[in-house]
Parts: sequence; structure tokens; C-alpha cells
Amino acid sequence: MLWPRRSDAAEVVGAGLEIAALGMGHRQVAAHLGLADGTVRGWIRRFRRRSEDVRRYFTVALVALADDPVMPEPTQTPLSDAVSVVAAAHRAAVTKWPQMNTVSRWVFAGRAIDGRVLTCTPSAS
Repeated sequence: MLWPRRSDAAEVVGAGLEIAALGMGHRQVAAHLGLADGTVRGWIRRFRRRSEDVRRYFTVALVALADDPVMPEPTQTPLSDAVSVVAAAHRAAVTKWPQMNTVSRWVFAGRAIDGRVLTCTPSAS
């Protein structure tokens, strides 16, 4: 699955965001993924700008999906917090609907918010 205005698959972008959440800079992430620095830098910048909205959205989703939600511990950065809660919401969805295990967390995230993981939602613009 591709997100709007992206030429890389959601799984690739998501992997880059997960690596960035570990504290690596865009050049290291790009080298790890074999992609251009500018492409990865753009993803990370956009996600940082959206990270609080993404964190809030998936925190609500986690609470709705899980019978007894376990909130991720706060991390050092808003980007890492958003990545953590996307993963937690995906785990809750897989627990509720085991067939969701075939859907990557970043495809899940993109579908949940209409592909707007890196771009502003219509109501937020």
C-alpha cells in the first residue's frame, strides 16, 4: 500500500520511522533502507510535525480496540511516542481480530487515518 503522495510502500516508510524513533538520524535511516537522504528526511520531518496528532488518534484507537489497554510508556520524543502507540494499537487490533496479523502496522495506520500518516487531515488544515 502506498500513502498519498509517496512512491515508497507504507511498510518502507514505517520502517524508516521506526528506525528514526530509535534515535538514528535521517542519513543513517536512508543508508539502512538504501534510499535518498532527502526522501527519508522529508518523511521524518512530516511525521514529526504530525506526531502529536498521530499519537492522539492511535491512543483513542488503542482504548477502543483493547479490553484492557496498556498504554506505551512515554519516550524521549514525540516521534517515538507516536510510533509506539501505532504499534500498540496494531497489537490490540490483532488481538481483537487475528486476521489483522497479516496487515503490517503501517498499512493498518494508513488505512485507519485514510493514508494521512505524513500529511495533514482535512479537518486539521
